[in-house]
Amino acid sequence: MAQRAGSADLPLHGGRVPAWLGQRMTRLGAVIVEAIVLEYGRDELLRRLAHPFWFQSLGAVMGMDWHSSGITTSVIGSLKRALAPLSVELGIHVCGGRGRHSRATPQELVAIGDRVGIDGAALAQTSRLVAKVDSAAVQDGFDLYLHGFIVTDDGRWVVVQQGMNGDRRQARRYHWLSEGLESFVDAPHAAIEGRQQGRIVNLADRRAAQSRDRQLGLLADVGPSGIALELARIDGKSVAASIAEPLLPHLVMPEHHDVRAEDIVDRRLHAAFAAAADRGPADFAELLLVPGVGARTVRALALVAEVVHGAPCRFSDPARFSLAHGGKDRHPYPVPTRVYDHTIAVMKSAVVKAKLGREEELAAIRRLDAQARRLEASASGSSVDAIIAEERTRSHDYGGRSIFGWEPPADAGPACGQQPG
Repeated sequence: MAQRAGSADLPLHGGRVPAWLGQRMTRLGAVIVEAIVLEYGRDELLRRLAHPFWFQSLGAVMGMDWHSSGITTSVIGSLKRALAPLSVELGIHVCGGRGRHSRATPQELVAIGDRVGIDGAALAQTSRLVAKVDSAAVQDGFDLYLHGFIVTDDGRWVVVQQGMNGDRRQARRYHWLSEGLESFVDAPHAAIEGRQQGRIVNLADRRAAQSRDRQLGLLADVGPSGIALELARIDGKSVAASIAEPLLPHLVMPEHHDVRAEDIVDRRLHAAFAAAADRGPADFAELLLVPGVGARTVRALALVAEVVHGAPCRFSDPARFSLAHGGKDRHPYPVPTRVYDHTIAVMKSAVVKAKLGREEELAAIRRLDAQARRLEASASGSSVDAIIAEERTRSHDYGGRSIFGWEPPADAGPACGQQPG
């Protein structure tokens, strides 16, 4: 039986991902997926996409707003663009998306089925049923507006879909995983993300099996009119409404946009930075000789390495991963585009060489993550606030950019600068 992986609050945020960031997110998303598939296989990639903490951390390391609902849309969109040209090689296909793209999912799945030889019609039916369960069987006040369906050539899949509650300015993300799934209506979710908001109607909960059976029996005995009369008699109180959503381990994504010390497990951050300082000169000596590349790039690589190799328990603080490449809204700091580009180049080089049987660079990235875990108990360093402040001071040198423009030199004042490109 699929297991729930947790829940989290996702504040609703508007705006769009600028092209200069979206293009980088697509390239980084592609090499992260390729690295995971090379190291652990396609099934492990699906398991990670079904893990809400890892999914949020992936979005954060890609430079999106670390806590907001926008991560879901941007990550699904980036992976769809990234994996389309790699679908034959990797055997992974991303369908759906937000709004009209979500409604096209069944047709996309049928086309993929025809192309690779799996039952696309059955997958299309699965897509509709998953959406129906989270919109009708789980009546939690969130209206679905995004549906992403990732399927492999052997028919395994993961679904990530999201609903919004406009009154509360909150989003809830639902994760489904085909592995171990025995029923669509008996506790099928791999995870549900969203704030616990009291009692909800969740007919997909296994504790609701008796209620589902009784509702079918009642419909057969008295018909729709009889049900309406019975509802009126009990003064609008629904039997099913007494079934509460079970409490899950949940990640609370706060309303504040800025990254604060309490949002980060600092021993993990210090360990990643210490590993970069320790392994960088040994494993990335050639990289460090490239003009403009230095310890800052290796620090970003250490956080990317954790996204590729880290265990699920290490993703309880997605804010930490925003310290790799910042955020488009300048939180925790502007996106260091030069660092970001070097990260992509290193990861791409490692993946391309590994495909040719030369795994030294991919192994170096693996050692970077392993060293971080070894140092976690002993590493120390600057405070989170000091790290962010230093990054903002040096942002111009790193090619800092946000939706407000390019960052000016530190001595040019606090206003955002404007440069071409």
